[in-house]
Amino acid sequence: MKKQNYLFILLCLFLSIHTQGQAQNQSVAKQIIKVESGDLKLTLMVGNDDRLYQLGFGAKDKEIAAPTGMPSRESEFLPPYGNGVITEPAVQATHTDGNTSTELRYVSHKQEAVSDDIQLTTISLKDPAYPFFVDIFIKSYKSTSMMEIWNTIRHEEGEGKVVLYRYASASPRFQSSQYWVTQFIGDYSREANLSEERLSEGIKVLDSKLGIRATQMRIPSFILSVGQPARENEGEVFAASLKWPGSFQLAFEVDWEKNLRVLTGINPIGAQYYLDRGETFTTPAILWTYSKKGKGETSRQFHHWAMKYSVRDPQKNRPVLLNNWEATYFTFDEKRITGLFDGAKQVGAELFLLDDGWFGNGEYSRDHDRQGLGDWQVSTKKLPSGLSYLAKEAKKRKIGFGIWLEPEMVNPKSELYNKHPEWIITQQKREPILGRNQETLDLTRPEVQKFEWEIIDNTLRPNPGISYVKWDCNRYVTQPGSSYLSPQEQSHLLIDYNNSLYRLMDKFANGFPNVMAMLCSGGSGRVDYGSLHYFHSFWPSDNTDPLRRIKIQWGFGHFFPANTIAAHITRMGNRSLKLAIDVALSGALGIDMALDKTTAEERAQLAEGVRLYKESIRDLVMRGDLYRLVSPYEFPMAALSYVAPDKNKAVVYFYQTEDGKVPSVKLNGLDASKKYSVKEINLAKGTSSRFTADQKIFTGEELMNNGIDNPLSAQAESAVFELKMVE
Repeated sequence: MKKQNYLFILLCLFLSIHTQGQAQNQSVAKQIIKVESGDLKLTLMVGNDDRLYQLGFGAKDKEIAAPTGMPSRESEFLPPYGNGVITEPAVQATHTDGNTSTELRYVSHKQEAVSDDIQLTTISLKDPAYPFFVDIFIKSYKSTSMMEIWNTIRHEEGEGKVVLYRYASASPRFQSSQYWVTQFIGDYSREANLSEERLSEGIKVLDSKLGIRATQMRIPSFILSVGQPARENEGEVFAASLKWPGSFQLAFEVDWEKNLRVLTGINPIGAQYYLDRGETFTTPAILWTYSKKGKGETSRQFHHWAMKYSVRDPQKNRPVLLNNWEATYFTFDEKRITGLFDGAKQVGAELFLLDDGWFGNGEYSRDHDRQGLGDWQVSTKKLPSGLSYLAKEAKKRKIGFGIWLEPEMVNPKSELYNKHPEWIITQQKREPILGRNQETLDLTRPEVQKFEWEIIDNTLRPNPGISYVKWDCNRYVTQPGSSYLSPQEQSHLLIDYNNSLYRLMDKFANGFPNVMAMLCSGGSGRVDYGSLHYFHSFWPSDNTDPLRRIKIQWGFGHFFPANTIAAHITRMGNRSLKLAIDVALSGALGIDMALDKTTAEERAQLAEGVRLYKESIRDLVMRGDLYRLVSPYEFPMAALSYVAPDKNKAVVYFYQTEDGKVPSVKLNGLDASKKYSVKEINLAKGTSSRFTADQKIFTGEELMNNGIDNPLSAQAESAVFELKMVE
């Protein structure tokens, strides 16, 4: 009897513990929210305290179990400031009654199919003590393993304004023993250089405080490798890019338990935002992708997403253009320009782009960069017949005609500045600071918004022959003050400016849908997917020395497809014309040369390069998959290829960046079972290939396992190969 009582007591105790455990698990996790996008999965949990916690962010096939105990406050998905969270906050606000703390509790969520490929998840949060609301949006693109995350903030509090101090677009959390971050840094003429480092405990901040064209020193994109340094074809790698052209902040905080929080968004320095009741503040979106196969795969995922959902007219070939800037600078007339049209036609260019210097009259004629900017009337001295005349002359030669614009800027020496000195961005009681002899127009002003649209509209609408625009922006903000905004709203300036800029870009793209456009900002000062949505390509650098361009284009290719990267042939660096052509053949091809001052042999060489590009290469560059084969950061050469989606064709580039030897280069992305002919193209006239693989046939497996033997060893040597499937 005693034994039976003992067993009964043990059974009751077991059932009690089991029931308590179940109740505890049920109370810890009210809901699990899963967001999946291809190979990437985000797992969130609504806790029994109604807070939103992150349980996982990474591989889709990794099972994430609900915790048995309450997670720490540091694992909140969007941690708020002032009520228990002690790490970097994603949201920081002061309420209308002066309370500096914020609490965010789950209200509801919904997941809806936008299309067969896109799902939108919306999660609504609210402060339990205030009518203060945050909605998180997560758009997932399953075909590309991409997630686009942003949020909105609004309130219905009483009299006064809520002040926003922090407003991260997203702040996912990672758990590993090691983290490596790669940033893309530089400055004017040395953009997008890779720099990788291991993160230690504490905070690493990558940012820009430039206000506009803010990507000059660093682009708002990065690679995060988990467990080891980033590798091209193996390892867990995340890649992210912020859709914002203004000041940004990318903050990486490793806490005391080796957890990493990554906060991304608008740089909050000097940018507190005073939010009226009922007004909505929307953060820019951050794009995330993930791969178990290294950073090469994340690049291709970004490219596929961009071609499908972001870049304008992705299937339209970017025209081979001739730009007059290197040929003429500010000194030209109609005869010189139409003469360059003849050269453009001779080498096979499809469009002529007239750069800076075509406007301004009288005292402020645009004869140099110290005057005339802002006075957008066609120069009667240089171009008495007008722009439509030039467009018609170009059309006679069967080439298009494009124009350079810089609508956001003004020279102090201009009629516009004399008429409206209050329109510029500057600080009162301070001596104005010029950049490239110019000031920035205050785009928060309605009259400036109207004026800048009229610059575009009055240039393009009366001249329908203009089919291309190069939109430039040659300085950043050093004195962020506005005579239009109220004293309290001065910190809104750079946010409102860039939101107004997006509206202007959108109006341009919709108002002139058949006009192609290139982003340019003194080089690559404005390279972000928010801006690129309205453009076809961007200018990666004013440094067109082909030997330097190799690394510049290599860096940008980590996030942006080749059809967006303008690559022009020039004389900069005094390199061989062959190298200049070979490097430019790997992007959106253009020419910046005085063709009327080239030799007949040089023009023939240019014409052959353009012919090869249009007939054999362009389709692969525009729509192929990028494979980086040999890194110039690890070896004395760079090698890359573009492979057709059906894997029937490829183009391969070898560039010797330094003296040295890489004996062979293994290809990637081919079909192992197919046979390919290998042919070196763009050989200098009268020379034959030095490559033993030339004119031979190999299986894809042989080319990927054994590679192409490489005889190149001297700096600035180069080669281009065309691969075609053979039966």
